[in-house]
Amino acid sequence: MTAPSPHIPVLLDAVIDALAIVPGERHVDATFGAGGYSRAMVAEGATVIAFDRDPDAIAEGRTLVDENGGRLILIEAPFSALDSEIGARGLAPVDGVTMDIGVSSMQLDRADRGFSFQADGPLDMRMSRDGPTAADFVNTADEAEIADVLYLYGEERQSRRVARAIVAARPIERTAELAAVVRKALGHKPHDKKDPATRTFQAIRIHLNRELGELADGLAAAERVLKPGGRLAVVTFHSLEDRLVKRFLRIRSGAAPGGSRHLPQARVPAAPSFEAVGRAVRPGDDEIARNPRARSATLRTARRTANAAWTGEAA
Repeated sequence: MTAPSPHIPVLLDAVIDALAIVPGERHVDATFGAGGYSRAMVAEGATVIAFDRDPDAIAEGRTLVDENGGRLILIEAPFSALDSEIGARGLAPVDGVTMDIGVSSMQLDRADRGFSFQADGPLDMRMSRDGPTAADFVNTADEAEIADVLYLYGEERQSRRVARAIVAARPIERTAELAAVVRKALGHKPHDKKDPATRTFQAIRIHLNRELGELADGLAAAERVLKPGGRLAVVTFHSLEDRLVKRFLRIRSGAAPGGSRHLPQARVPAAPSFEAVGRAVRPGDDEIARNPRARSATLRTARRTANAAWTGEAA
């Protein structure tokens, strides 16, 4: 194995414990990033199929692939496509799927990617580096659409005020410019515990990259590719993600009826495809001290049953 990843994988020990890897098993790292989870899985004896839609992560992971003699397969694709990509390579089913949801530390730390206002950069935010940028969105969307995005994905209570300020300040091309507009609209004070621009940046990023839709599709893809007894481990970082994962697992385990915009209600009851494993896990004080990014993390795990994956109306 190579030197440790420059970015610390969140809840790594808990994830590896939950996966209970047996040497020779085949596991999916659905969010490769800097390769932290993949390294640990390979060290446990697994063959790892790793996904990332970010071409930078794929390019930087090639060395790790070369160093592991076929035990790490790296695929440039969104994790919503993991079942079709794995099936096309004849690698299904798998023993485990791990997801670390949201933006990676690599993306946040690089000003040129435009995900963070901590350092000024172009207003980009594209995980896959293709399609419209965040600048395209804030400069072309109408005020009502911007307000809806901020409210739905950033839980911004003053979304209309912020949207109005964004439209008035157009054109906005830099992360520092957008952050300044939001702070002025919301009355930012230097001693505030949380920068008010955080919610707006989160919302635009989630919308631009279709993150909640990708998560819903990725969970269903994991359901289809896991073998009976296979393990699913999902680490989320904010309430929108965690609620979606929690609801998916409750429904798929037969513990709750109903649906949502991303997970439609089943019309025909289906046999449970998952069983929950333990309680949600959150980082302890020691991990938070080592890695502040872990503060909001939640790990949920489940085990695949022998029942068929839900399809059609039951999905």
